[in-house]
Amino acid sequence: MSNDSQRSAKGEAAVMQSPSVSASSQGPPSSPSSTSKPPELPDELVQAGWSKCWSRRENRPYYFNRFTNQSLWEVPVLGQHDVISDPLGLNAAPAEGGDSNLGNGQRKRRGSEEQGVGPNSLKRAKVEPTTPISPSAPGVKPWSTAPEEKQAQAPTPTPAPYKPAVIYWDLDVQTNAVIREHPPTNHLPPHPEIELQRAQLVTKLRQHYHELCHQREGIDPPRESFNRWLLERKVIDKGHDSLLPSDCEPVISPSMFREIMNDIPIRLSRIKYKEEARKLLFKYAEAAKKMIDSRNASPESRKVVKWNSEDTMSWLRRDHSASKEDYMDRLEHLRQQCGPHVAAVAKDSVEGICSKIYQLSGEYSRRLRHTHLSLLQDPPTGTPEACPSPHQSRLVYCYPVRLTLPSPPLPRVELHFENDIACLRFKGEMVKVNRGHFSKLELLYRYSCIDDPRFEKFLSRVWCLLKRYQVMFGSGANEGTGLQGALPVSVFESLHRQFGVSFECFASPLNCYFKQFSSAFPDIDGFFGSRGPFLSFSPVSGSFEAHPPFCEELMDAMVTHCEELLEKSSEPLSFIVFVPEWRDPVTPALTRMEGSRFLRHQLSIPAYEHEYRSGSQHICKRDEMYHRAVHGTAVLFLQNDAGFMKWAPTPERLADLMGAYRPSSSHPASLSSPGPAHIAPGDRDSAPKATDRPPSAVTSPGGHDNNNNNNSSSSSSSSPQDKMAAV
Repeated sequence: MSNDSQRSAKGEAAVMQSPSVSASSQGPPSSPSSTSKPPELPDELVQAGWSKCWSRRENRPYYFNRFTNQSLWEVPVLGQHDVISDPLGLNAAPAEGGDSNLGNGQRKRRGSEEQGVGPNSLKRAKVEPTTPISPSAPGVKPWSTAPEEKQAQAPTPTPAPYKPAVIYWDLDVQTNAVIREHPPTNHLPPHPEIELQRAQLVTKLRQHYHELCHQREGIDPPRESFNRWLLERKVIDKGHDSLLPSDCEPVISPSMFREIMNDIPIRLSRIKYKEEARKLLFKYAEAAKKMIDSRNASPESRKVVKWNSEDTMSWLRRDHSASKEDYMDRLEHLRQQCGPHVAAVAKDSVEGICSKIYQLSGEYSRRLRHTHLSLLQDPPTGTPEACPSPHQSRLVYCYPVRLTLPSPPLPRVELHFENDIACLRFKGEMVKVNRGHFSKLELLYRYSCIDDPRFEKFLSRVWCLLKRYQVMFGSGANEGTGLQGALPVSVFESLHRQFGVSFECFASPLNCYFKQFSSAFPDIDGFFGSRGPFLSFSPVSGSFEAHPPFCEELMDAMVTHCEELLEKSSEPLSFIVFVPEWRDPVTPALTRMEGSRFLRHQLSIPAYEHEYRSGSQHICKRDEMYHRAVHGTAVLFLQNDAGFMKWAPTPERLADLMGAYRPSSSHPASLSSPGPAHIAPGDRDSAPKATDRPPSAVTSPGGHDNNNNNNSSSSSSSSPQDKMAAV
């Protein structure tokens, strides 16, 4: 049927579901002047959400699905239009006539003349963001800025939707990611009360970490180290909580241990001037001597550290004409001589910090789960494995995470707008998101959520979503924004146009470009389109973009997972991976990918010649949206034979991708982003020691793309001259 007819049908449906109607209007739309006809449909179609309605404009019946907002003139075919049981109708019987393929319920492009149903496709009528969308909880006002007296009048046409000035996503892209059908997951449904308590406990845990670092080592916690600890722990965590780790092996986090040790005896930061280098050298010598005197060190360690520290201080007192390079060379020598002895005496204490934080996290996780279960109307008696579906072997296009447990009634969340910012408040705790991204969340919720057709739980779930990511980021200035950075829009467009990419392996509802993505928190992100964590996602075919958080353990786990998937599948499968090009020392993930038999091509994007979208794009100003990358990015194409045949990285395609990476002159922030020469001491992550990996700037949960570059990322160079001084 034509777009005009569909818009007419959808317009009627939108009016029917306004807040002023009674509870009975929750069903399919009907004409105001006449009652809808009896269903006259098989029970299977009714259970799938279909109802037969009457179009007053066309004077004929049509069929409406309350789960997917689809409107069809023809009788639906079970399985062919059922997004829940068979996304995209891969297993549906061929329908007679017509061969158009409209994808997995996504909207067709605006230029389309007609929409039809093909033998292996689904169709959903075009859905525009509407404001309001009728949260019908008692006392909740419609999402409209109109005065209350106007809202009390007779029903009026739905207001024009809010249209963002700049859009950083394309939710019309059809997916080509095919998976095997799987049962719903056992995650507990989100609840604002629980999310508020989780935020308080995570904040308390951060404070404990800060106090332990000060009391035991006399240092501030390494910047972003707690956030990277959360990422690294969740790679191996088998506990119940979505954020707090509680069941990990080993107990001592390699990430947290490495970063604290990098800052002992003092934090080394990038410097610019000779006097700064002189002061840093003196502080290091003094701190090393003080530490070795106050700890239980061997006589040999005391002798070596004391002699080198005193020799350095004597040199500083008598030589006032040294250059910055002289100070840097002296510091490198002092670190090589004293570093192993200082690390040996600090080892037990640092392990104690890591162990204590993990134990507190496990205790908080158990407390939180106990409270959460008490809020459920029908709490699970245990944690049984989900029963396999009888059709689990069916191939279907990927679909959002579904929860086994139904959501309990959710409390009221207040919403108001301050200029272009949407403010959501629950019990005095306010979270904010710009109106453009609020509209995006509304669209994602329409496409993905099947248990809330009247949007009664929408505001509560948006509040939980924003609070979750706010807590994961941390409260410091610009803290955690690297966890959510993303590729530029032009790069996503090129990836989709040239390589068929339609899926992000590390993203979130806030920073995703496509409607289909993997993310860190399936319990809340699933309502907004997430397919679950990437390490638990097993596609059979498709083209994927992977830009993981710059956490070494997570990147290494990603490589393992990608190679296993490529090994198992004979269908076209492709992963285009973006990772920091750290070479000194090189990261295990990059080494493994460069030696992989699935590597088809590799690109290197030089530092300062490309940019990334800010991790706080959902709240930051437009002139702060883009940041230049301060390190190079490696782009690797991992493909099986079928994937290489279909999406081969040909010179023409690679040239288009490289062209898309050129920073745009319309991004003023990208042109003024500070480089190493402009970064003051302490503004960067701690400098890595010569024997350690760089403490990478976390960028996606996926980071991710849950996931990307932050212009405060650490340098990958291992020499102090490069890390702390060089322009």
